[in-house]
Amino acid sequence: MSDIEKVKKLRGATGAGFKDCNLAIKESKGDLDKAIEILRVKGISKASKKMSREAKEGVIAVSGDEFKTSLLEVNCETDFVAKNDDFINFVKELSNLNNDVNSNIDDLKKSKMANGKSVDDNLVALISKIGEKITIGKAKTIRNSGSVNSQYLHTVVKDNLAKLAVAVSLETKEKSDIVKKFGKQLSMHIAASNPLALDQNSIKKSVIDKEQELVTEELKNLGKPAEIAKKISLGKMNKFKEENALLTQAWVMEPKKKVQDVLKDLSIADLKIKEFIRFKIGE
Repeated sequence: MSDIEKVKKLRGATGAGFKDCNLAIKESKGDLDKAIEILRVKGISKASKKMSREAKEGVIAVSGDEFKTSLLEVNCETDFVAKNDDFINFVKELSNLNNDVNSNIDDLKKSKMANGKSVDDNLVALISKIGEKITIGKAKTIRNSGSVNSQYLHTVVKDNLAKLAVAVSLETKEKSDIVKKFGKQLSMHIAASNPLALDQNSIKKSVIDKEQELVTEELKNLGKPAEIAKKISLGKMNKFKEENALLTQAWVMEPKKKVQDVLKDLSIADLKIKEFIRFKIGE
């Protein structure tokens, strides 16, 4: 096999550029396996330099079915790369593996991809080939006994990849079209309204404390008397909790009703909202 044929084969195997492959072939004295190792070392070097940059673009990948659904965030530096075929194909395969490992990132990174290499190795190779920082971000899987999942993708990039995605789990024995329709509508509501928790008691204490701090500072700057400030503060905090808990949010499709009212109106005795995920690129 001539050197030029080896370069072509090395490019096909690694995705690296002609110049890098040519140099690797010369350095390895024509040994393809050694040339791949040389490129990997160089790729890691290049990748490590790129990893110091910011990656706020990318996609949210949705995988699984109505019984087990996973969301995975994969970030890159530019929206241009988020639409690149190599990036998209990598993320699509990665999303299925993520569902297999129940969103355990450590297990995901060790998982073998179709080419026989680990996710970590393929990630390094992709960074080296594309020339941007690429990172695996948030991941979560919903799987609840006796529940059915719904999903919604907003600003779809391709197939199961979007800029914003929601999955919601409804606990019920009923499998009617009414439940499926509500699940879809609820997913869309969550995408638009961005609730912080299912109910008011589930909102993180740190979030409540921070909001209370902001409200107290605001009222202090307005110079309100202590007793009046206390009443206003209580009202503002109650409103904050109401607007950020899913069950007490105004239903986006009929704002005069709250989500809990719509749930009650369905008259399905065992229907409950079990949990939800909402991932948006950049948040």
